[in-house]
Amino acid sequence: MSPKNIYFRPTTAQQRKLLFETWEATGSVSQACQRARVSRMTFYYWKPRYEQEGYPGLEQSRSHTRKHLPKKEKAIEEQVTAMYRAHPDWGKKRIAQELAKGNNWVPVVSLNTVRRILQEANLWTSSRKGKKSRGPKRDTHS
Repeated sequence: MSPKNIYFRPTTAQQRKLLFETWEATGSVSQACQRARVSRMTFYYWKPRYEQEGYPGLEQSRSHTRKHLPKKEKAIEEQVTAMYRAHPDWGKKRIAQELAKGNNWVPVVSLNTVRRILQEANLWTSSRKGKKSRGPKRDTHS
C-alpha cells in the first residue's frame, strides 16, 4: 500500500504542538511528522497559522461549517409564501415542483429551502414531528 492512501484522523492540539516542537528542535519536517503521527500535508496546512499566531494558534481547529447560508432572492421567497398561502395543503415538495415547472423544469429551490422560507415566515407547521407518513391507520379488528 502506498503512503498516499493512508488515512490520518483529525489532529488534536497536543499533536499539533508536538509536531512544531519537534520540527523546531530537529529542523526535519519528516521526523516531526513521524513523531506526531501526522502527514506532511497536515504540517504544511498548520504551518502558516503557527508562523502567524504561534502555539496559541494551534489550539483551536477552525470549523468548516458554513456560518451564513446563502439567502434566496426576495422574489423567490415571496413566490414560495404566496404559493403556500394560495394552497395551504401543498407541502414543500409540491411547491418546489411548481416553481420548477414555471422555470422550464429547472429546479429553483430545494425542498429544505422551501421549508426554511416557510419557517421564517411562520407558515410551516409540522404535525408529523419527524415521522414518515404511512397512510391512514386501518382497523384490523373489524
